[in-house]
Amino acid sequence: MRKCAKSNSLNLLPLPATGLPPIFGNRGWKLYEEVDTTNDPIAATHMQVKIKRGITQLEEATRMVAQLDLFSRNEEFEEVATTDLKYLMLPALLGALTMKQVNLAKRLEQVQIARCYFLDFLKRCKEYNISKFELPNTNENSDGTLEEESANGPPKPPDLIAMATVRAAKIERYNQRKDTEAKLSEIKAAVDSGQADDEIVRDFYLLNLRKWIAVSLEEIESIDQEIEILTRMDVLKQSSAEPSQSKRPPMKPFILTKDAVQARVFGAGYPSLPTMSVDDWYEQHRKKNALPDQGIPRSTEDVDAEEREQEEKEKRVENDDEEALQKARDWDNWKDTHQRGYGNRKNMG
Repeated sequence: MRKCAKSNSLNLLPLPATGLPPIFGNRGWKLYEEVDTTNDPIAATHMQVKIKRGITQLEEATRMVAQLDLFSRNEEFEEVATTDLKYLMLPALLGALTMKQVNLAKRLEQVQIARCYFLDFLKRCKEYNISKFELPNTNENSDGTLEEESANGPPKPPDLIAMATVRAAKIERYNQRKDTEAKLSEIKAAVDSGQADDEIVRDFYLLNLRKWIAVSLEEIESIDQEIEILTRMDVLKQSSAEPSQSKRPPMKPFILTKDAVQARVFGAGYPSLPTMSVDDWYEQHRKKNALPDQGIPRSTEDVDAEEREQEEKEKRVENDDEEALQKARDWDNWKDTHQRGYGNRKNMG
């Protein structure tokens, strides 16, 4: 899984001429709201261009916040200026816009980057005690858990108590998010008009942060599931690209005879097809370990009766039995003048 890393070169970049508030509010945050509320297909070219532009503006705002050193781990939430509270949402907005990018070739990389953004946002909110929640597993913990499960063999059955606890937490987060969004809609108009006092503005940004906490927790759960699916898809693609096992070449057609003498006789009449006796055919398949299924065995009486009947026919022909010879000649003459299937008009056998 992709490691979440922070760049150490942010403070080396000069501040742009444009101030931080318009870059964040009028460009980055505004572009996200336009993308999130539009009815246009998210995969459309103009939408992807707008998403990319929004990510660029928010990344620029993040560099400026780092250069100005607006936040510190040693301060409490009450010590942060009201005008600076909105910049705590920068990682969450970057994660949300990154998830809206459409690029199947880089999808795994994109969701991993978005997870880093959401996790960074949650860590900062945890440090300021903005809301009570449990941090998701970090990348290192997740990797260790997967390795431990794979090393221990088959997965364990699901813990019903843990599943019920997770479900209850999701329901509680959902209800809190709905209450937060209802309160935001009540005071948003006053904040946008500039007529709200400092306390209302502070509550507005605090509610936004709590809303994004719920969104980030849900997004990380979905991202973890998507990463698992994408990783398995990569494994399947790699396994399918490997050369397949060599297939057994198909057998050539041949005439199966009872003994070597018949093989020579039939071979003279059918020179284009190879011939072999039953013993030769059996020996060839035995060497290749490819003996066919014998099917349902017949009774010994039926086999003996068929063998006796066949032996009697051969003896009559060998002894020049006039009746048997005449029947054989008539059958040969009839086959010479009639094609195979002649008279079978109703497909009755």
